[in-house]
Amino acid sequence: MEAFFRTHRYLVEHVNAPVRRTLMDEIDWNDRLIGIKGTRGIGKTTFLLQFAKEKFDINDRQCLYINMNNFYFQGHGIADFAGEFCRCGGRVLLIDQVFKQPNWSQELRLCYDRYPHLQIVFTGSSVMRLKDENPELNGIVKSYNLRGFSFREFINLMTGNDFHPYSLEDILQNHEHIIKQILPKVSPNQYFQDYIHHGFYPFFQEHRNYSENLLKTMNMMTEVDILLIKQIELKYLTKIKKLFYNLAEAGAKAPNISKLANDVETSRATVMNYIKYLTDARLLNMIYPVGEDFPKKPAKIMLHNSNLLYAIYPIHVDKQEAMETFFVNSMWKDHKVNIQGRDNHYLVDGRLKFRICDALATGKVRYSPDTIYARYNTEIGRDNQIPLWLLGFLY
Repeated sequence: MEAFFRTHRYLVEHVNAPVRRTLMDEIDWNDRLIGIKGTRGIGKTTFLLQFAKEKFDINDRQCLYINMNNFYFQGHGIADFAGEFCRCGGRVLLIDQVFKQPNWSQELRLCYDRYPHLQIVFTGSSVMRLKDENPELNGIVKSYNLRGFSFREFINLMTGNDFHPYSLEDILQNHEHIIKQILPKVSPNQYFQDYIHHGFYPFFQEHRNYSENLLKTMNMMTEVDILLIKQIELKYLTKIKKLFYNLAEAGAKAPNISKLANDVETSRATVMNYIKYLTDARLLNMIYPVGEDFPKKPAKIMLHNSNLLYAIYPIHVDKQEAMETFFVNSMWKDHKVNIQGRDNHYLVDGRLKFRICDALATGKVRYSPDTIYARYNTEIGRDNQIPLWLLGFLY
């Protein structure tokens, strides 16, 4: 136990969290079992350590961070460890990468039943279906998603500002006023393209090649998160990777499921399942018409965030596609995005019609009063025309 406490102290003391994630204030910390899901590289470990640093003194032995990568847990279960921790006065156990422990959900249930004064906060992959696939956790676990950096968080990090998020309704109704609060302090256009290229994943701060690091992370998402958690045999990995590359190369559009099935030599149903796994891993987004959903074929498939575009196919990134990818990704946290009509307008929350367009394309856009125009290549807006970058302040 002493070795774990020493590691905890060192990690908390040296945690580097220059941006405080808004999820920290969205979680109800009174719950006894809290799951933090998120894609690989998104900052889940840092989030746990940041929580420990905020809530507890570094030498307070009531809180302990552990990682299931530790080989100790190959021979010891979480419940037994938690019992020993409680006997030492422990109250809050932070468990990183919980899915690395066999029978982790049953172990967490044992902890919940045996130790009523213990709170457990654990992290897991975005691929995990905490309640659907683990019925023993139904009714006792509260699940949250940790997102990559928003454009707001990226700007705060790069400029030292402390801009707060705005609701979508606030942005739509008051965007001209909001912009007047932001522009005197920072020019968003100076940072927007950098964010589109490399601002979503926190590891852009590391002194390594970002695209190479992101490619490595994407491979780990397929090799570990999808194969391990979904218990898919290793021999199918090349099919999943080939499918992902084909979808990325094809661009944001409706997929040809029959052609994809032929290309990766599998069935249409399997292709749809693989697409769902890639979506759960936060590598893809599936956009459907209103009223439709998986397992039907989506109206459009696009990469989950714009950084992925530059990692996979950097010399052929389409500007319009990158901007629409940013739009969908910004909306994804709290809003439902669908495709509507022949012109493929985006419909948000079933009622707000959006079109993403270039502010410099003068004369090419016929503006309609029933549509919200999210425009790039501009920092200002008026009426139903808002600057696209401001939607990066939704969280």
